[in-house]
Amino acid sequence: MDRLFTPLNEVMNGKIVLITGANSGIGKETSVGLANMGATLVLVCRDREKGESVRSFISELGRSKPELIVADLTLQKEVKRAASEFLSSHDKLHVLINNAGRTYSSYAETEDGVERTMAVNYVAPFILTNLLLDTLKSSAPSRIVNVASSAHYGGHVDPDKINGDGGVGPGGLGAYSRSKLALVLFTYELARRLQGTGVTANCLHPGVVRTNFWSHTGLFSPLARLGSAFMISARKGAETPVYLASSPDVEGVTGKYFENKKTKESSADSHNMQLAARLWEQSEKMTGLSPVVAQA
Repeated sequence: MDRLFTPLNEVMNGKIVLITGANSGIGKETSVGLANMGATLVLVCRDREKGESVRSFISELGRSKPELIVADLTLQKEVKRAASEFLSSHDKLHVLINNAGRTYSSYAETEDGVERTMAVNYVAPFILTNLLLDTLKSSAPSRIVNVASSAHYGGHVDPDKINGDGGVGPGGLGAYSRSKLALVLFTYELARRLQGTGVTANCLHPGVVRTNFWSHTGLFSPLARLGSAFMISARKGAETPVYLASSPDVEGVTGKYFENKKTKESSADSHNMQLAARLWEQSEKMTGLSPVVAQA
């Protein structure tokens, strides 16, 4: 058993961790891993019943009694409410893990006018992170971990047309790639803005994980059954987010893209600082958030 997941590891004792999409897959396994290391968990889940089930499961492990916040991350008002709910009872946050992710096989916009995949995978992390930044800073050293994807290599983002061309691509993978590139761009720009604060920001590809995520694409029904033999387990996929949330090896490391607990070069577009700055500016307008001033 990997040492990161053994109950004997207490490296996260006294650390408060908020993780989104914690009710299944990588989110659940990441939560279990960090609970076994002594972390105090706050789980953000869309479905109350599934969230309560995970909370009970982790509580029975005997190391942590997680809190649950129920929120639909497609809706900006729900993301803002989740942040407010957390801040109403916590004045510290040591690790924020933006894990929740989804893809949709057809195009539709939320009530905020944002394509659904982009809303969950990028806009929600942008809002939640910005609303929790002051608490992360006051808790420093602290960490932000964004679960991206190797799909970002095929993504293209136009900040002036955040929804793309009105399509999502086969199985929704076009919109998914676009949203994950936006998340990587956000991570790098965030790391630049947080220099000197004691807050780090990194992102990762967890691997191609055997979870129910693929059921939302509609594209993979027969193919997924065949390909699932080559996918990794959710527990294996959780190793890198657990590593970035907890390991002393990455203390102070920021603005990097990881795979298999090692840094990896992300796409050329992801390093476009002008693109990242424009995306940030447009995201502020889209979400109604005040600008975050860089600190030296």
